[in-house]
Amino acid sequence: MKQFFVLGVLFCSSLLGWSQNQVSGTVFEDTNANGKQDRNEQGIAKVAVTNGKEVVQTDANGYYVLPASNDMIVAVIKPENYTFPLNDKNLPQFYYIHKPEGSPKSKFTGVAPTGNLPKAVNFGLYPNKESNDFSILVFGDPQPYTKQEVDYFEKAIVKEVVNTKDVVFGMSLGDLVGNDLSLFKPYQDAIQQIGLPWFNVMGNHDLNFDTTEDKFSDETYEANFGPSNYAFNYGKVHFIVLDDILYPDPRKQTKYWGGFRPDQLDFIENDLKFVPKDHLIVLAFHIPLTEPDNDAFRDEDRETLFNLLKDFPNTLSLSAHTHIQKQDFIAGPASWELGRKHHEYNVGTTSGDWYSGVLNDQGVPVSTMRDGTPKGYAFIDFKGNTYKTRYKVAGKPDDYQMSVFAPKVLAKDKRTKSGVYVNFFMGEASDAVQYRIDNGKWKPMKHVEEADPNYVADVMQWDLTETLLEGKRGSNPIKSKHLWFGKLNTKLPVGTHNIEVKATDMYGNEFTGSATYKIEGSQF
Repeated sequence: MKQFFVLGVLFCSSLLGWSQNQVSGTVFEDTNANGKQDRNEQGIAKVAVTNGKEVVQTDANGYYVLPASNDMIVAVIKPENYTFPLNDKNLPQFYYIHKPEGSPKSKFTGVAPTGNLPKAVNFGLYPNKESNDFSILVFGDPQPYTKQEVDYFEKAIVKEVVNTKDVVFGMSLGDLVGNDLSLFKPYQDAIQQIGLPWFNVMGNHDLNFDTTEDKFSDETYEANFGPSNYAFNYGKVHFIVLDDILYPDPRKQTKYWGGFRPDQLDFIENDLKFVPKDHLIVLAFHIPLTEPDNDAFRDEDRETLFNLLKDFPNTLSLSAHTHIQKQDFIAGPASWELGRKHHEYNVGTTSGDWYSGVLNDQGVPVSTMRDGTPKGYAFIDFKGNTYKTRYKVAGKPDDYQMSVFAPKVLAKDKRTKSGVYVNFFMGEASDAVQYRIDNGKWKPMKHVEEADPNYVADVMQWDLTETLLEGKRGSNPIKSKHLWFGKLNTKLPVGTHNIEVKATDMYGNEFTGSATYKIEGSQF
């Protein structure tokens, strides 16, 4: 009877003058996964559906109506305990693109003309019991500029995470490729091997650079991945994925700027109306809300975003773009009533420092990032509306969470400015990092913002070598946000001495590292 009701509504809409000015359809339980609503398949009530700006909920029969335009993507916002159909690349199919004339002409292929809007745009979802405790896998900036770099990405990252257990889906935080949008297909082929549903975020190197309007900068991305702004639920977590690249820069410059268009902010506001206030809101975008360059993100957009989140006490944002790793705690504006700082995890990249450095045993560039963070990927572990973040260095054990630098040899009893440095990859300034020498007393290390000497030494080998090295020189070092320093004792006996380090992160997890140094009697 419910199915006949939906058909009756559609028929009546047609008699009353159905037009291209609205889009309607049904969200239903596709229990046999055949992609169409059969007579015995029920509509799902209170499911949010969007046209990219407005958001409505389905009625008791799963029916929705939205305003339509000739340049829109209609998308369902997956509710808890349902899952999307996937295509053969494991990309979720939750949207319908409506561009009657197709994308504007561009260097890279966009969306083909879609013709007239169908009288019904239906979405089938599969029932899927979801735990409130789950984990996701997160990639920052795969960013291959060539097919060879796609191969590097596949060898160093994809092969390591194939068939990863206890993870419900993955996400790449933008710069899926490096300007050559024809590499979207090889990137998809690589990601497909992981065997997880995979969500994608648009980055500044995923743009159609030959556009003159920001709204057309994602046409090739849309043709390959669907909307660049969307949302979905899993457990007690609400994910909002956003394109936060304004291109061309609205200040009439030739580059890009971090920020949001008014229609995107409208989408966020309308979407949040249907999200319980106690759920965790996870924002995923490419350019971080804060960067070393204070003008990297439009201030008023950040404040508007925080104002929209003010009634949600549990928030997290995930970003990439910088090719470093850091934990930012951002104070909201005076109008943000959360009474705390917003945590943004700026995730280290799978491409590291743009596939630079010497080649390892895999024939892949080591590609340590400018702040001394090795290339790798992240996991986010959710428990209800709380979360913990963790980082996995590619090719290393799970517990490899720091690098330790110490001088090789020091002169006995002589004063020295040399010391031990610890790069705690997931660290932030308030974390406790301690060290001891030869089982002595544990001492606190000092948080410093300097270049990681391990990375400095790696880069300098390219400038000091008298023979060409295979690979390419890495970027110049920058100050690391997660570096600690401790003094070394030269009054110990001649010989080798052991340095132990322990670091405790913001979640109370303890990690260890070690190094040695020698003391020799001075001949001078």
